[in-house]
Amino acid sequence: MASAIFTLMFLATMVLLQLMAVAQTDGSKPVGASITANDDAPSWLSSSGEFAFGFRQMVNKDYFLLSIWYEKIPEKTVVWYATGEDPTDDPAVSKGSKVELTADSGLVLTDPQGNRIWSSGGFLGTVSSGVMNDTGNFVLQDRNSDRLWESFTHPTDTLLPTQIMEATGIVSSRRTETNFSLGRFQLRFLDGNLVLNAMNFPTKFAYDAYYTSQTSDDSNSFNSGYQLIFNESGYMYILRRNGQRSYLTEGTVPTDFYHRATLNFDGVFTQYFYPKASSGNRSWSSVWSRPDNICVGMGSGLGSGVCGFNSICDLKADKRPECNCPKGFSLLDQNDKYGSCIPDFELGCRSDGLNSTEDQYDFTELINVDWPTSDYERYRPYTEEECRKSCLNDCLCSVAIFRDGCWKKKLPLSNGRVNTGMNGKAFLKFPKGSGPLDRPPFQRPGEKKKSDTKLITGSVVLGTSVFVNFVLVGTFCLTSSFIYRKKTEKTPEGGSCLETNLRRSVDLEIGEAENPVLTDWAYDCYVNGTLDVLTGDDTEAMNDMSTLERLLKVGIWCIQEEPSLRPTMRKVTQMLEGVIEVPAAPNPYPYSTFSNYDQ
Repeated sequence: MASAIFTLMFLATMVLLQLMAVAQTDGSKPVGASITANDDAPSWLSSSGEFAFGFRQMVNKDYFLLSIWYEKIPEKTVVWYATGEDPTDDPAVSKGSKVELTADSGLVLTDPQGNRIWSSGGFLGTVSSGVMNDTGNFVLQDRNSDRLWESFTHPTDTLLPTQIMEATGIVSSRRTETNFSLGRFQLRFLDGNLVLNAMNFPTKFAYDAYYTSQTSDDSNSFNSGYQLIFNESGYMYILRRNGQRSYLTEGTVPTDFYHRATLNFDGVFTQYFYPKASSGNRSWSSVWSRPDNICVGMGSGLGSGVCGFNSICDLKADKRPECNCPKGFSLLDQNDKYGSCIPDFELGCRSDGLNSTEDQYDFTELINVDWPTSDYERYRPYTEEECRKSCLNDCLCSVAIFRDGCWKKKLPLSNGRVNTGMNGKAFLKFPKGSGPLDRPPFQRPGEKKKSDTKLITGSVVLGTSVFVNFVLVGTFCLTSSFIYRKKTEKTPEGGSCLETNLRRSVDLEIGEAENPVLTDWAYDCYVNGTLDVLTGDDTEAMNDMSTLERLLKVGIWCIQEEPSLRPTMRKVTQMLEGVIEVPAAPNPYPYSTFSNYDQ
């Protein structure tokens, strides 16, 4: 009898333990559950443990991304992330931020001060629990298990098996591989076609599609596509309203693998697979991608193309683009290799009449390279020598393409690409004497640096005098198009490095012949490594030159002539506080030419 009772108690205990284990691993979390972003933050796992929801630590370990990722692979590949109220802002949040499951708003993300950054919201009903499913879909449900919100209906840059994108859905790329703010490319339905297109910032205006699925029927919408389906077997297809399928997935999909389809930050939409087994080649491999050649396929007359302005796109073996600046050009932002390039020399028309001649310029020759949307003139018939001379003697001409005649182009160059099928040459112009790779001292045409210019500095407080005057003058130039003419005003001495008395000012005493713009002068000091000019004899400033350089770089970023390059106020704050690194500051006016400064 005792043995029977013991056996029953043992069985009951085992059943209870199993039930408790199931309850802890079914991926379900009740209202009130929360996670705080820190170094050892827990995550909410799916029942199989394959997917996790929580905070992923960024490269800068003080910042975290609220996201869903593959838990069982070393890369912890992110498949969804909260984009914040403004998707163009970096969605990474600081340490101490918290996500909480609430009854009325679902998932609510707040900063360490308790301010709301993002919430799922937008649904009718009351949340009872949140579930991290084994499909990678995080679902908010009521007490009847009805779905109120799910991550699958709010995709970011990735689709997973069993996920369906409706006709109104949009998949958007991230900004870069490590920057999860809104990127330049999107996947969407347009009149029954699945299309890929680039867009501009800050208006998000969509450029012409560089890929289309050809699933639209203008004569009968019943034959047009309306859903993009990624089925559980790993096959992706467009479902037409008449029930027919148009497959994107080609060939046979390997089984017992993880699958995802991602719109990469460079605009290529790719389906990947990854082995679940711990042995063999454990990396993401491509099943297929669209378009076949994004470098050649993107031909809209607007925007920079796949790469930035003046850059060249070349296709790699994995059908992903690689961007490079041509000889004589450098990246505008050294941290963004897919960004725009600027010439290392002055090139353009001058008001003093000393314009382009054969004695002043020469060419770098590039085979099968073209910028097809930057033409302003074409000569035909024309010989190669005639084409070279025509560009050399034209101050507007920056590049000449010899292919079925002569095509003349001017800066900025857009949609640059290597195209082995073009059978032509590009002649890239550069000044003689310096060579195509040398960079002369920074100086605008018509601007002379007078030796009798005298700089008298007042009290300079880091973070106030130089920086504030720099930003104010730059903003003034951008908004009113007037030249800064007045000497900066002095303020009473006294007070603290970094606390009060709004980078007090720098007093410029200059000759009457010319009046340099403060922004140009400050940028000259930065690129020439002469920041000590900004400090004068202020020992407090001289002892903290790294802070001065950081603040000056932030100021240069804030007055960029190209609006899309200017950082958000949130990022400015983060750079000023030193919590994120300040990238190398580019020339704020890369495409403007100042030949005279009128008094």
